[in-house]
Amino acid sequence: MLPFPPPRRWAPGESRPPLWHQRVTRRCRRRWGVGRARRPRASSISGCRATDPAVVPSWEHAPRHVPAARPRHARAGCSSAAAAPAGTASPPAITARATGTVVAAPDTATVVLGVETRDRSATAALTANSDRANAVIGVLQAAGVASADIRTSQLNVFPTSAPETGRITGYEVSNQVTATLHDIAAAGTLIDQAAAAAGDAIRVQSIQFSIADESAARAEARADAVRRALTQAQQLADAAGVGLGPVRSIVEVAGQPPVPYRAEADLAQKAVPVQPGSQELSVTVEVVHDIA
Repeated sequence: MLPFPPPRRWAPGESRPPLWHQRVTRRCRRRWGVGRARRPRASSISGCRATDPAVVPSWEHAPRHVPAARPRHARAGCSSAAAAPAGTASPPAITARATGTVVAAPDTATVVLGVETRDRSATAALTANSDRANAVIGVLQAAGVASADIRTSQLNVFPTSAPETGRITGYEVSNQVTATLHDIAAAGTLIDQAAAAAGDAIRVQSIQFSIADESAARAEARADAVRRALTQAQQLADAAGVGLGPVRSIVEVAGQPPVPYRAEADLAQKAVPVQPGSQELSVTVEVVHDIA
């Protein structure tokens, strides 16, 4: 059985198939030939790749093809994707950012004491350095500093050479001991005692002041920041002539941690007893209000 009827002449007055059926039939004959006994493949009509329902043995049994109406936003082609729903815009809001600051007195001092020794041999330089470093550590422990607050932060052994010849003339050993002092008032006296124990080999590298437990001070700064942000939001609403709605969100903006106050070594030795001064802690928050 042929996949479509052979060409024929139509008698006058005889009903004929629609023009679209005749065009499809002629196209199929040109593509597959008249005498091939196989099913037609997918045809390309108007750019769509789909099996043509009109290619049947007799046009009387061909179902009428009524193209579906395309939406106006559809693109030209065989299929069209549904339009994506537009995103919901967030309601207008008032955003205020403020910083709260609290001044607190440091209660902890971190002192870095160094011991430097030189000798012609590395063993002699290291032995002399160990003796004086142990003397410094003994002074700290005798003053009530806990062993957990004393640590060796640096130890270096390197040769020294003559600038004219470049030959090694000896060795220098540097040892740094870091101590955390919770009694700031006694820091100056403790430094004097350590210097007396180590002699000319003592080096006061740095002194830093900090707050051991800053949670209470930070909470106060946080509350101050929120109060400032609420006041600022009310001012913005009054200036814009709108009502200030409820709070939508409150976010704490991450900032840099407080930098400990640092005193230089030579100033610390001249200014014994050491004065810690004060330290500032700041917290920044961002408050978002709805517009009433």
